[in-house]
Amino acid sequence: MNLRKINPLTLIAALLPLMLLIVLFELLPTAAMVMNSFLSDDGKQVTLQQYVTAVTNAFYVKAITNSLLISFYSSVVGIVLSLALAYAITRTSEATRTAVLTVSNMTSNFAGLPLAFAYIILLGNNGVFTILLKSWGWSLFDGFNLYSWTGLALVYVYFQVPLGALLLYPTFHGIREQWREAAALLGAGTLHFWRRIALPVLLPGIAGTFTILFANAMGAYATGYALVGGNYNLLAIRIGALVAGNVVTRPQLGCALAVLLGLMMVLAMWVNERLMRKVRRDLQ
Repeated sequence: MNLRKINPLTLIAALLPLMLLIVLFELLPTAAMVMNSFLSDDGKQVTLQQYVTAVTNAFYVKAITNSLLISFYSSVVGIVLSLALAYAITRTSEATRTAVLTVSNMTSNFAGLPLAFAYIILLGNNGVFTILLKSWGWSLFDGFNLYSWTGLALVYVYFQVPLGALLLYPTFHGIREQWREAAALLGAGTLHFWRRIALPVLLPGIAGTFTILFANAMGAYATGYALVGGNYNLLAIRIGALVAGNVVTRPQLGCALAVLLGLMMVLAMWVNERLMRKVRRDLQ
């Protein structure tokens, strides 16, 4: 079909539902959130007080720090395991590859409340595996607490790995078998091939996937809320409590924290783009 022969009005009419969806469910809520973040608690004055509170109050600074740390650590562990899984997928048969990709696709979407409850049933204080291992006399999980930072990081890694594998799997297909054969003919060993040829090809995909995993962990709300509730101070949980809390609500402050959360994600993507641009320039 030649798009040049299509009436421009027809194209605009076809794109209108998508444009309307973007405006109603993305642009307008974002604009309202930004505007509310500059209002006082009573909503009558324009002020920067909400942002001042967000970056000076020790309670909210701790929430930002905790979210950054758990997002970073879970993304690092997730990217390492995802690399191994994605590479293993490329070395298997077609049937095994299809099965693993199908399972990875399902597990990457298994998050939120169902994931938290599944971990509570399996590894909680009275979980199936916890009681079973104790009955066998195993001390593998002695001192392990699912409702702590360690348990939360474990749950985060669970939904990071399949997502990372799905994103990195196409990247490994960019490494052609002919390159490996040509490198071997020129006397390059396996380590030299991966360091000089494969890694530069994979690096942009790895960095991009890490950014996505980091943003995915920063924005996770339901899993952390169901697992630790208010016992662990996370930015997403604090935003939810301020906007729809049971005791005291401060939606304007919640909007300011949400804007800061969005800016941190944008900053992470910008840093990733700058680094990848430098890498591509150095490789040329």
